[in-house]
Parts: sequence; C-alpha cells; structure tokens
Amino acid sequence: MPVKAMDLFDAYQKSALPKDQGFLISSFFSASTAYARYEVVSYSNVKSIYPNEGGLTFQTDGKKLYILVEPSNYHQKGTEPFVRDSSDQIPHRFSELELYNCKNQAKVYYSKEVVMSYGSFTIMRPTGINFSFVFYALPDVKESLTLFFEKTFNKEAGLPLADCKKIASAVTASVVTKMGFTATEA
Repeated sequence: MPVKAMDLFDAYQKSALPKDQGFLISSFFSASTAYARYEVVSYSNVKSIYPNEGGLTFQTDGKKLYILVEPSNYHQKGTEPFVRDSSDQIPHRFSELELYNCKNQAKVYYSKEVVMSYGSFTIMRPTGINFSFVFYALPDVKESLTLFFEKTFNKEAGLPLADCKKIASAVTASVVTKMGFTATEA
C-alpha cells in the first residue's frame, strides 16, 4: 500500500517529496487558547526544494488556502483576520472567508478562493505541537484529506465531532476543486 501522507521534513530527509504534485498542510496552534490556523498549499512541477534557516523553500507556484478555528472566547473575534496579531493572522478579510458556526460556539473560517504564490514559497519548520504534512496526489487523496481534517479539528482544535465531519467535507471539497493543478497550469 502506498504512503498517503508523511511529515514534511521527514519526507524531505528521505527524498520522498513528490515533485510532480502534492498537498502540504501546516498547523499553527495558539499556546494559550484553542485558536488554530491551518495553511494548505498545493503545488506541481517543482524545480527544486532546498532548506533554509527556518524551513523548506519550494521553487514552483503554489495555491494556498487558509483555515481559522476561532474559539467562542477569542479576544480578537471582531478584528479582520488580515490585521490581527502576526501569530493569528491570515491574508483575508471576513468577506473573503466561508464561515461555519459550531455547536460549541466556535467558528471555523476558510478561504473562498485560493491565494496564488508565484515562483516560490517557504514552509516553516513547525515548533511545539504544530505540524507540517505532505499528502501525495493519489486517487484517494480526497478521503485522506477529509479524514485528516476531521481528526485534527476534533483532537487538536477541540471542535465537536459532528461539526468536524461537516467542516472537513466542505474544506476538502474546496481543496480538491480549487487547488488541483490541471495539465495547462502545470
């Protein structure tokens, strides 16, 4: 059975990063609250991948989708995400995000449209409980991504499981439809 996903930096060390196409998911959890940011990047046709001081740089175009998990007691909930403290920030306004309200009053926001990164992008090495994974573009990548989001939203972000199933399906559908590379883009 082929490997469906792997820690990004382990995959780099083992020369197991796909160069033709892949999906990268990085998480950034707050140390003091249940606030979480996720960054999903799809890429194809990598020219090179090299380490730098803080992470890995991919020389290729990337499509980025952002996800915010905001607990009900989050202190900056009225502040646009693009002007929040740097550790809580994503490059979007509320009007550019889909919103899902959870049963526990938490909110999940995710990008309506992807953000293009032209030429290169860098994935920072995770610290603490944060992580970065690479998902291989296999025929069942949609199921792998859905299961991953469902589990991490529930276990790490503390969202109710029923909500996690709905959110994971919606986010994965957006990733698959908006972030895949077609032959003309690659």
